[in-house]
Amino acid sequence: MPPSPTSFADALVITGPTGSGKSAIALELAGQLNAEIVAMDSMTLYRGMDIGTAKPSAAERARVPHHLIDVLDPWESGSVAWWLDAATVVCKQIRSRGKRPLFVGGTPFYLKALRHGLFDAPAVDPAIRTRLEMEVNTLGKGQLHARLTMVDPKTAKRLHINDVRRVVRALEVYESTGRPISELQQSWDTPAFANANQPVPTEPTIPCVVVLWPREEMNQRIERRVDAMLAAGWLEEVRHLRTHARPLSPEASRALGYSELGLFLDGKTTWAETVERIKIHTRQFAKRQLTWFRHLSNCRSVDASSAIVTEMVLLGLKNNDD
Repeated sequence: MPPSPTSFADALVITGPTGSGKSAIALELAGQLNAEIVAMDSMTLYRGMDIGTAKPSAAERARVPHHLIDVLDPWESGSVAWWLDAATVVCKQIRSRGKRPLFVGGTPFYLKALRHGLFDAPAVDPAIRTRLEMEVNTLGKGQLHARLTMVDPKTAKRLHINDVRRVVRALEVYESTGRPISELQQSWDTPAFANANQPVPTEPTIPCVVVLWPREEMNQRIERRVDAMLAAGWLEEVRHLRTHARPLSPEASRALGYSELGLFLDGKTTWAETVERIKIHTRQFAKRQLTWFRHLSNCRSVDASSAIVTEMVLLGLKNNDD
């Protein structure tokens, strides 16, 4: 299901791994681009999850209008399809004010949906999913990931062993259709893999810049960022979320650091262990983002360590827009 040709025709994108500084760059450039910012982040959707998701401050949102932030309660679920529909509406509103939408964030599947539309996955028997989820508990996630490696090595290589939800999804598609999900997806967004029975997709034309740091500097930024979030009251934020009558939705609960801080509040880890786990998991997440960003087509990469990074991002967006 590709997006309408006019839905995002005038949009711009600044993306990059967590902690890369893309939000600050977007704030600096929004005026020059005559743009309003649309969050392309699966976790800033949720109210009350502020510090750990690095939401822009009230002052920053007053400086430049931001959209798709604080639009769901933390027990609600925001899917990729939901976000894409909401983004379509928001872009129409921004356009009506004579502005351009500037998408800013690092959620890979949101960016993928924005540029290529949604993969129209086949329906599956709910009983298959239920059985596979039970097997995760009885056999372990390692066994299911190994099974996926046998039937769909391309997808297994892409998915981390801990990404149980997507491993289960890939297995249920295979069991339901007899075909690997990677084979079904290959004509969605990668022309090189299109088969003779389906048209070659057009390359996405939305101007996109990826803000990247050298690996060691990126890791240092993550270390400092986690420390700053914790100093700002992240633990108290998690404590408050746990006072709600309803638990976090499965989507919201995947936000980096929240489950680790929950374990600390339950007395299951020490503070030192908790902080180290958050930093490790954040570095691992940034590494997965980097792997994904390397395969983006028609995107310009910008070295964030450059003294003129803002100018380079602006130039990249304008050159892609020509």
